[in-house]
Formats: sequence, C-alpha cells, structure tokens
Amino acid sequence: MSVSLKYAVVERERRYLLASLPEELAETPETAEAVEIVDRYVDGTRLRLREVRAADGTVTRKLTQKVRLGDDAAEVACTNLYLNDAEWSLLSALPGRGLSKTRYKVRRDGVVIVVDVHADGTTVAEIDGSDGPAVTVPAWLDVVRDVTADESFTGAGLAQPAG
Repeated sequence: MSVSLKYAVVERERRYLLASLPEELAETPETAEAVEIVDRYVDGTRLRLREVRAADGTVTRKLTQKVRLGDDAAEVACTNLYLNDAEWSLLSALPGRGLSKTRYKVRRDGVVIVVDVHADGTTVAEIDGSDGPAVTVPAWLDVVRDVTADESFTGAGLAQPAG
C-alpha cells in the first residue's frame, strides 16, 4: 500500500535507552525546557491522542497518526490534527493504552536532543536520524543501547492498559 505524504511530516529519529539523565537535567531540571505529556494509543489503530502541558499551563491536545515508511519505527509519516475540548472528550473515551512522561529538550554543543523520562523511570533520548544509521551520539549521553528497532521502546510499546 502506498502512503500519501501530502499532509504528513516525515520523522527520522534514532532512539537510545539512557542509564541516567544528561548532566544538565540531573543538576538543574527546573531550568530545562520541559513539558508533561500524556499519550493514549487507541486500540486496534495507528492513532494516538496526546495532551501536552507546558510549564506556563498551556495545554495542547491532538490526534496523531503515525505510518511507518520502513520496517521499523526509525522513519514514520506523522500527521496531526489539533482538537478542541469537545473532540478531545469524545475521542479520549475510546479504548486504549496510556503513557505519561516528561519531555526535555537538551541543547548542547550545537545539538538538540529530546529526552523522555517515563512515569516508570525509563529514560529514552531521541536524536534526529536524517543522516541514517550513522548518527553521531554525543559522548555526554549515558547510552545503554540503541533501541530504535526495539518495539518495546516505541511509545505504543511502553504504553500500559488505561485504568
């Protein structure tokens, strides 16, 4: 099946399991650019509901579809629809699995890395993978291993049954 990319943004990311937070976050997390994210992966679909809460109290809600362009989650076409309160209320009643995390953007040495700290303590860094598998991982990241192709470290893989 061919995938139309007319309304999608192609994301190419490499994901790494971290043993610890980058030093900047461990020492002064309150100065980092952070948002709280609650995801709900709708059962039986490629759809995700996401609520993002910024430090200033701003809430953004959206419905996302991610379509894989290859054999794993390293390259996906991502389409977002922004939702009002009524749409959010209706769609969030769908059966699904949930995931809560704090997302930080770390800027260092000219590189921006997204670090997600999940409610269970799992810490995953995402690095733009536009250069393919030869992504340069900064030495200051405490990487355990590359989990880009590991389904258990995708958002859907980490999500738990909604309670």
